[in-house]
Amino acid sequence: MKKANIKRIVLLGVILVLVLIYLFVPSVNSGIKNATKVLGTLDIEEVVEYIRGFGVKAMAVSFFLMILQSIIAPIPAFVITLSNAMIWGWWKGAILSWTSSMVGAALCFYIARVLGRDVVAKIATEGVLNSMEKFFDRYGKYTILVCRLLPFVPFDPISYAAGLTSMSFGSFFLATGLGQLPATVIYSYFGGQLTGGAKAAMYGLFGLFSVSIIVYVAKKVYNDKKMKKDAN
Repeated sequence: MKKANIKRIVLLGVILVLVLIYLFVPSVNSGIKNATKVLGTLDIEEVVEYIRGFGVKAMAVSFFLMILQSIIAPIPAFVITLSNAMIWGWWKGAILSWTSSMVGAALCFYIARVLGRDVVAKIATEGVLNSMEKFFDRYGKYTILVCRLLPFVPFDPISYAAGLTSMSFGSFFLATGLGQLPATVIYSYFGGQLTGGAKAAMYGLFGLFSVSIIVYVAKKVYNDKKMKKDAN
C-alpha cells in the first residue's frame, strides 16, 4: 500500500473518530457549539469572559479555540489574539496566539494535502476555495504573506488552498510563521492595552496596518513581474 494511501486512511480514521465523539458525546457537542457561538459574536469582551471562565484550563481552551477557528469556523483569528493579550498580557498572549495558530495552519495544510480538493471544498466552501486558488495562481507565495499579515482574513481558506498546491510544507510553514509573527506581536501588544475608548484606535490601527501591507506586497509583486518581463 502506498504511503499516501496509508496517510489518507489514518487521517480519515482520526476524523471519523472525532466526528463520532462530537455526535455522541453530549458535553463535547454542546461545548463546541457554545464555543463557536461565542466566537461568532466577534465581541472580544465576551470571548475574554468565556475563556477566563475555564480557570486553570483557560490557556488550553484558548489553544483549542484557535485551532477550531482555523479548521472549521469562519472567524477571524484576531478575536482570539486580542482576547489572549487581554487575559495574559501582550507577550504571553502573543506566544500563545502564534503557536496555536501555527498548529491550526499546519493541520489545515495536511488535511488538504492528504484528503484532496473534494473534501476541502466541503469544509471551506467551493466559492472561497476557488477565490484562494485564483489568488495562488496569480501571486504564488505572496498569497501566504498577504493573508497572514491581515488580521481579518480567516486562516482556513488560505491554509487549505496552500495544501492543494505544489508548495512544500516547509515553504508554507515558513511563510506562515514569518507573516503571522509581526502581526501577532503588534496586535497582542496593543490588545493588551485595549480598554474603553482605545478600541476605536485599535481598529483604526488594524485598518492602517492592513492597507500598508497590501500596498507593500502589491508593489513587490509588480516589481518582480516587471523584472522577469525585462529579463525576457
